Amino acid sequence: MVAMGRDRVWSPPQGGLPPAGATTGPVVEIACDESGFSGTNLRDPATPVITHASVDLRVDEAVGLIAALRSGFGYAPSEVKSGRFLRGPRAGEALARLLDALRGRAHVHLVDKEFFLVTRIVDLLLGEPSWTAGTRLALEHRPAALALYRAGRGAGGDWDAFLAAFIELVRTKHRRRPDDPALARFFRARDALAGHALDARAGDVLAGLGRARVGAVLTRLSDGDPAIPPPLEPMLPALAETVLFWSGGHRRVLVIHDEQSALTAGRLRRLQHALAAGAGPAGVSPLAGLVTVDSRDDPRVQVADLLAGMARRLPRAAEGPLRPFLSPTSLGDPGS
Repeated sequence: MVAMGRDRVWSPPQGGLPPAGATTGPVVEIACDESGFSGTNLRDPATPVITHASVDLRVDEAVGLIAALRSGFGYAPSEVKSGRFLRGPRAGEALARLLDALRGRAHVHLVDKEFFLVTRIVDLLLGEPSWTAGTRLALEHRPAALALYRAGRGAGGDWDAFLAAFIELVRTKHRRRPDDPALARFFRARDALAGHALDARAGDVLAGLGRARVGAVLTRLSDGDPAIPPPLEPMLPALAETVLFWSGGHRRVLVIHDEQSALTAGRLRRLQHALAAGAGPAGVSPLAGLVTVDSRDDPRVQVADLLAGMARRLPRAAEGPLRPFLSPTSLGDPGS
């Protein structure tokens, strides 16, 4: 941001993948934002989940909704943020009003970051890495990930050390070759975790993490193999699930998104192609494109931001008033 006198000039949003030419067939335009994004810091106890919210609203509808919240419940004229929203003296009434207006027009995908890490360990190191990993299109290894997640959480510090060792192992920035000390730490952590009384399925997962296989995947990561998605990036499967929801298998989705560093053009192009491969014989990707905006300029994104923040902050959101908006394919333990 550059301040110039009383006027403010904002830098143009970066990233995204605008549609190449006119899109054909039925298209729905949705506005999205996230809450809880922490980059590759997936073990931050302050943000254990990330929520990705989307709304199907016209601009004038979003303007009217925000104006009603400000005038009716005393919110400031700046962007209405979820923390302030939920602390208001009439928060319950305001929440009911908002959710009533969004019924059938909004969707929230929730990702438990710890479970995401476990799915990445299994998908990346036991299967063939895929840009659809972590979505409904790639469920082959989900039972194994769930078994490891449930068993490992009872292992205390050894579980934490195992996840931390995996994160360090797959960090690739400025790395030209597999990191031998990181490999050694990962396998020590694996062996320590395997020493606990885990169930047979979880034990099989750990046993399958062989040195040759892990080393081969790390070499591909170091070489920048484009077939492997960023191993510590939950925004991509969250966006994919959002697109699949709004597509419904019969229309394309144009995403209007708050500027987000994870959503680079190269990544979005690969995700677009991966979704096309999972779209059936037609081979047309449900992701028509993604346009980044500044949320201060788009009231639809402001509404999505508000919804995402509430879904992340409200305790046990899956059992409360937000339940109708939560994706059944949210990435987490379905038994929790």
